[in-house]
Amino acid sequence: MKMIGASIGSCVHNVGLLNFLNLARQNGYETLYIGSAVPVEKLADEIERHNPDVVAMSYRLGAEALRNLLQTLEHLLKERGLLNKTYIFGGTVETASVARTFNFISKAFDGTEEMDEIVMFLRGEARKLQKMEIYPQRLGERIKFKSPFPLIRHHIGLQTLEETIKEIEKMADSQLLDVISIAPDQNCQQFFFEPEKMDPKQDGAGGAPIRTREDFVRLYEASRRGNYPLVRCYAGTRHMVEFSRLLKETLNNAWAAIPLMWYSDLDRRSDRPLLEAIKENMEAIRWNGENDVPVEVTDSHQWALRLAHDAVEVAAAYLATFAAKKLGVKEYVQQFMLETPVGLSPKGDIAKMMAKRELVESLADENFKTYRMIRTGLMSMPADLDAAKGQIGVSMFYGMALEPHIVHVVAYCESEKRATAREIIESVKIARRAINVALRGVSDPLADPWVRSEKERIKEEALQIIDAIKSLGGSDEELLNPEILFEAVKIGILDAPALKGFSVAKSQVRTAIIDGQCRCVDENGRVMSEKERLAKILGRSHE
Repeated sequence: MKMIGASIGSCVHNVGLLNFLNLARQNGYETLYIGSAVPVEKLADEIERHNPDVVAMSYRLGAEALRNLLQTLEHLLKERGLLNKTYIFGGTVETASVARTFNFISKAFDGTEEMDEIVMFLRGEARKLQKMEIYPQRLGERIKFKSPFPLIRHHIGLQTLEETIKEIEKMADSQLLDVISIAPDQNCQQFFFEPEKMDPKQDGAGGAPIRTREDFVRLYEASRRGNYPLVRCYAGTRHMVEFSRLLKETLNNAWAAIPLMWYSDLDRRSDRPLLEAIKENMEAIRWNGENDVPVEVTDSHQWALRLAHDAVEVAAAYLATFAAKKLGVKEYVQQFMLETPVGLSPKGDIAKMMAKRELVESLADENFKTYRMIRTGLMSMPADLDAAKGQIGVSMFYGMALEPHIVHVVAYCESEKRATAREIIESVKIARRAINVALRGVSDPLADPWVRSEKERIKEEALQIIDAIKSLGGSDEELLNPEILFEAVKIGILDAPALKGFSVAKSQVRTAIIDGQCRCVDENGRVMSEKERLAKILGRSHE
């Protein structure tokens, strides 16, 4: 693809244009800079001479003067049969607003755009010129299309279906999100296939009241505009295979998020006994793998949300990844929920997450690809909305150390109310700024001896937990045995304080935030090594 660029009229400002041409060149265009203060008559001559696919123009000197220039240029282009090119404009907010009134200009940039938005436009135009689908509709292809920028994800689920549909349309039109996650209400998640059990008084609780297959189709159709984002949905808490099939057929589910142990009497989000839930969840993971739907197994951050110490969280991530791979998943999404539990230091958080990353990715091979997804932890979001905006920026900036493929943005208003498209777009803009600044280059956290040392300690302790689970059966394959996994919870190998009093979990472990990390402690608040904790548990279990 060939692109020429010029600052037109009497405008000599050219740095923005030169930067744009440089970006275009980096993304596969052949570029030619015509010059500054180029009369529109000369520009028309140069277009005839070079026959480019794309013409980039800039002008910053004033609205009315630009209007006159573009009117003359449009007349010249029409007269010479040159309106079949792609014309792009760059300038100030004032001049770009004028450029947008001219039909022959495909895109006008005004300086408010982030780098990734400009690059995505260039890549989209290139694919359009090559008669390719502009926005890939499979997760791996979309990640590759947007690299090195991560995909941006947010969830939406308002009180009514109609509200949710309208907000999805706005989100897609903004072209700021690559993935829209549908959040159904609890009635839908638990009783979609048993509607007679729904409590109408709970309609809309926690998400959108989706009741029919057609409702899912309407939600997906609402997204077929703008940048055609990928769409996915929270999993059901019962009928896991049926729900997975429904989401693939209606939403082209970008990836399935299914727990290994949760949505059971472990967390009371379902009335399924834990052993039964593990078996059913595994079947759903297997079904998605067999049907080429990428899978995220959500266990590790579920343990962290219940105040489990770092080693348990990381061990749960390894266990979930191992299960997904053995069950036939080919593309795997690992979520890194930052600052969970609340109170972790950035360096403590990164040490834990680096340990998680290394153990999860140790299972990757040519048939099992892993993707990293970071998100701001809900527990860390302040109730003050301005402070929450700051939290998004902070967590997204330091989370970029994990080199994520996907960023799950959490709206700043989540502690106060459900987010609409307006708050979601504002939150995405905050996150994108942090992401784009971080991509310019940040220090390697593993260059810090403390981070490196703690990462290794957490990995070692997580593997001790994995070995303890294996010891209940005697081999690696026992990590896929539902009875063994159930036993690991029952005796407390996998445990968390916040499950006490209502869960099948033993809930005898104590944890505390110490030196910016979540550590296991004894009754006196002393840090307890994992070796010591496991020895007590396994000793008791064999008595």
